[in-house]
Amino acid sequence: MTRVGFFPHNNSLWVLRHRGILERSLPDVEWVDLRSLPAGARPAPTEGLPSAHGDHLFDGGYDFIGTGSTPPVTAQARGHDIVYVAISGPRVDNGRLVALPGSGIDSPADLAGKRVALGHGSWQTTLLLLALDQAGLTWRDIEPVDAGAEGAQLLLDGKVDAWTGSYPALAALESETEPRTLIETDGLFSHRSLWFTRRDFAVRHRDVLAAIVAALQESDAWIRANPREAAALFAADDGDDLDAWEHALRGRPFGLLPVGDDFVAEQQRAADLLHANGLLDRKITVADAVLPDLADLVTRA
Repeated sequence: MTRVGFFPHNNSLWVLRHRGILERSLPDVEWVDLRSLPAGARPAPTEGLPSAHGDHLFDGGYDFIGTGSTPPVTAQARGHDIVYVAISGPRVDNGRLVALPGSGIDSPADLAGKRVALGHGSWQTTLLLLALDQAGLTWRDIEPVDAGAEGAQLLLDGKVDAWTGSYPALAALESETEPRTLIETDGLFSHRSLWFTRRDFAVRHRDVLAAIVAALQESDAWIRANPREAAALFAADDGDDLDAWEHALRGRPFGLLPVGDDFVAEQQRAADLLHANGLLDRKITVADAVLPDLADLVTRA
């Protein structure tokens, strides 16, 4: 039996879970909702990164997962022998760093000493850290607030000064005000979805990986052709606005791509910054988590 982890933040796996495509080739697949597993320790956002996404690959939680860019870096730093399977295209329109109009905060350089909300441990940590680095600031120059899904409301309530937000939550903020964009994601990093597994699973179960990748490709093609129907699968779960979810999905790339050198270099830069700012305990080499022959598997799919 193969266990596949899923949650709404990886849009591709969420839709695949609800459409029954993978069951045609893997009838005994077990779907594991990440939200049903222990959340694990969440260190203060000034001290480290949550690691549950990677940990559950090694504690019996699941065999395959998709996330944003930060969790696999965290997993490697924890000593987990992970392997990247595939990546999405760039998702630079999915989110950005914002503040309220009239706040006097016009760029990342103005964030020194400010409270900044983010979903800590996600791609938002990487985006914020890259923005700070570009402005000559470090993680220690701000007060990061691990806000989860509450970032938009914290910003509107004046409890934080800026927010690293993404759609559809950004759409809710935009319905209330015209947020000031401090920096776009485009130009900082490609903010891709990605999928990874354990090295032993990748080596021993190549046929299973091929089936998962092929099913994801088929499902992603359906999302591209039917964004409103796909959006309904998310809105039914969280009660968010159907139109907001459709807008979010239309702005995202779907389809799996092989891991390339540019992505590895980008991940390495992020990992080095996370370590230099005290969020990773040790340096890692991202290329150690790449099996070159998996690129052929993804290309064939």
